Amino acid sequence: MPQTRIQDVIVPEVFNPYVIQRTAALSALSQSGIISNNPELDRLAAAGGKLINMPFWNDLSGDDEVLSDADDWALTPDKITASQDVAALFMRGKAWSVNDLAKALSGDDPMAAIGDLVAGYWARRRQILLFSMLKGVFASATMSGNLHDISAGVGDAALIGGATFLDATQKMGDAKNKLTAVGMHSAVVTYLAKNNLIDTIPDSEGKPTIKVFLGKQVIEDDGCPYTGTGSDMVFTTYLFGQGAIGLGNGAAPVPTETDRDKLAGTDILINRQHFVLHPRGVKFTNTSVNGESPSNTEVERGDNWSRVYENKNIRIVCFKHKIGA
Repeated sequence: MPQTRIQDVIVPEVFNPYVIQRTAALSALSQSGIISNNPELDRLAAAGGKLINMPFWNDLSGDDEVLSDADDWALTPDKITASQDVAALFMRGKAWSVNDLAKALSGDDPMAAIGDLVAGYWARRRQILLFSMLKGVFASATMSGNLHDISAGVGDAALIGGATFLDATQKMGDAKNKLTAVGMHSAVVTYLAKNNLIDTIPDSEGKPTIKVFLGKQVIEDDGCPYTGTGSDMVFTTYLFGQGAIGLGNGAAPVPTETDRDKLAGTDILINRQHFVLHPRGVKFTNTSVNGESPSNTEVERGDNWSRVYENKNIRIVCFKHKIGA
């Protein structure tokens, strides 16, 4: 008797692009504009190699010269220099399986549910990877200019609030208006809300669901790290600008495939992703990586990162602080 199997429901050529699109749609960081995807990064992610090289021209520098009509006077030509940003290619995969008996006893289709949930899974995993990445970026001594740490202060001087948050934005100097969103742990959001510092504005459907703190969109995520306990807890809040994180979707040789263990009566769905997720202006040095692609633990190492842009052009500020009772 003919039976509908997973390979009849999930067509890899259709499923994989759908997963990539839905992953971005489900990411709060993508929706806020912090993570930006473009065709050039897609091309680089699909071009091969474990590291993605992105050369750029440095800005012009040097003093201007006072013109003269002296016989032996001439302008002194200067030059333009180049530097290079480097991103890692992340190669990740996940497989799920469902036994026929599970489908029969549940009265539903577990594999169909898995297919519907794959995009949400990858959105969460990329967000976890990003917070691991930021931990490593700000463990690098080269990023001290974008770090504002008041956690050792006494009393209110150690707490997040209007004044201390503005001090954090000042790390960007006259480019602080580039900062448009802030990633916070839910405990920080609750503390600020208790102090009437969180506003809510309507979304595209007119529903008041977008949280705002001092004009910055709030992304509430418990992936934002903290250390300590009780009154000694130190929270890390991230301030972001539009496009601070670059995303490029590459192409695994076999992105999606299905299989079946006939003897066990088990359907299997396999999904693989090759992608670039990179804080613009902080190159990945690949100093401490054991495998073909860095793990979350390895991107948390400060020796794997080095700043190549000017501080103002890196649209991320790390703010370490405490919260009050």
